[in-house]
Amino acid sequence: MTGRRAVLLPTILAFGFAFLYVPILTMVVYSFNASRLVTVWDSVHSPTLKWYGQLFQSGQIMDAAWLSLKIAVMNATGAVILGTMAGFALARFGRFRGRGLLGALTTAPLVLPEIITGLSLLLLFVALEQLIGWPAGRGVTTITIAHISFSLSYVAVIVQARLVGFDESLEEAALDLGARPATVFLRITLPLIAPALLSGWLLSFTLSWDDVVISQFVAGPGSSTLPMVIFSKVRLGVSPDVNALATLMVLLVAVGVVASALYLQSRERRLAREMRMALGA
Repeated sequence: MTGRRAVLLPTILAFGFAFLYVPILTMVVYSFNASRLVTVWDSVHSPTLKWYGQLFQSGQIMDAAWLSLKIAVMNATGAVILGTMAGFALARFGRFRGRGLLGALTTAPLVLPEIITGLSLLLLFVALEQLIGWPAGRGVTTITIAHISFSLSYVAVIVQARLVGFDESLEEAALDLGARPATVFLRITLPLIAPALLSGWLLSFTLSWDDVVISQFVAGPGSSTLPMVIFSKVRLGVSPDVNALATLMVLLVAVGVVASALYLQSRERRLAREMRMALGA
């Protein structure tokens, strides 16, 4: 039984990874295909980089990519700030009036269908424009606010989970030694929850970069994000430059994941080394 399990588990794992990553690898390979038919490999002229050159010459795609990058960075930063506040309130303030409502409102965007969220935000922006004149039309501002509204929920859940297992005796010791609450937060609490904040930032960035449904509702003329442009191109048939664009996006995500993993590992080793030095002292 043990030998059979030793063969079965790696086989299942291999099939699972193949199911997830073989299509992505196929797309990467076909991004170097010289043929305009993405399902037919041109063995005479392939591989080629012409689709990457054509991609960078496309003003529509480059403008959409730059817009998506700006929105994703602003969304991730705003979501981390607001989500951290909500996570602290839910994890540290105990039972207070309205806690259940705050928790429900914080987690609601996680379970609501995106089409409902997008429609409700569109109606909100239209009503605000009629009442106070802001926001004036739909564009970058409305997309960023819409993305923050659902991204902060993920950050709040991550920060709350991190604070549940947080050793509060470290903060109490710093306060007993005369440190001010703001100093304790900046020197003790914030560095210890930094991995959770980084994870929340990266997740918020990815959610914003990938969103199509909500952006379709709250975007206006001249504010098409990169996923919206890709979706409009794919509806007319997949072109080789879309494969090149998707390959670059996969590369960008892979670099971000590897960099964050290396940072977290180095941070854990440094904390472990400092702990050993403290115990040895």
